[in-house]
Amino acid sequence: MSISEFGMHLFSLEGRNAIVTGGNTGLGQAFSVALAKAGADVFVAGLDEDDGSTARLIEAEGRRMAYARTDLTEPGAPAEVVRRCAETLGSVDILVNSAGICLLDDVEDFDRSKWDPMVSVNLTAAFELAHEASRLMIAQGSGKIINIASLFSFLGGRQSPAYAATKAGIVGFTKAYCDELAEHNIQVNAIAPGYFSTAITAATRSDEEADRRIVEHIPAARWGDVSDLMGATVFLASRAADYVNGHVLTVDGGYLVR
Repeated sequence: MSISEFGMHLFSLEGRNAIVTGGNTGLGQAFSVALAKAGADVFVAGLDEDDGSTARLIEAEGRRMAYARTDLTEPGAPAEVVRRCAETLGSVDILVNSAGICLLDDVEDFDRSKWDPMVSVNLTAAFELAHEASRLMIAQGSGKIINIASLFSFLGGRQSPAYAATKAGIVGFTKAYCDELAEHNIQVNAIAPGYFSTAITAATRSDEEADRRIVEHIPAARWGDVSDLMGATVFLASRAADYVNGHVLTVDGGYLVR
């Protein structure tokens, strides 16, 4: 592509089909809606019963959404999600590995009962989905895989050794898959969100001292809104990022510089 050929059409996802895991709530919903706003149809896989709110937002953009209620840690579930997306929407062009859990406890009480499920959801399911999706992407000669990392990919975290370990693992996995898939015109990148205002962080935000401590550490001086993630998602999913590979894009209001 020459400079003269560059245009906003490079950010369009018209004709693309995406899988977003955990895509019907919180940050995942923002990823799903962002892709739809850019023109993609979206296959959402989630653990809970869908309330229809994400479908309404996506359909308001004139796009299609399909939903699969599934436990991604069950044997064969990731492969089934990929198969159903290809069958329902026609292809798998984009995969956003957003599903994740975070169990907290003091170090002396944090045992395998908390470690194992977090590794299964946050790391193993993401690997299996990328493994299955990449097979289709290699065959079609293109694809985008976006893994959701975290600031805890770079930092420790009190009461969350498994979360920090799995998110650091996501970064290593992203770089390893990039190294092999780039030659097939498949870009594998990650987004590392900072502190965002969602239902999961409601208790922290309602704690005046905790809220102040976090906001004072953020140069932007505010919690992130889920809409702050949408541009990064579209960019990494689009042709505009065709030469961006193995990168971890932090969306954190500058948290990591302090």
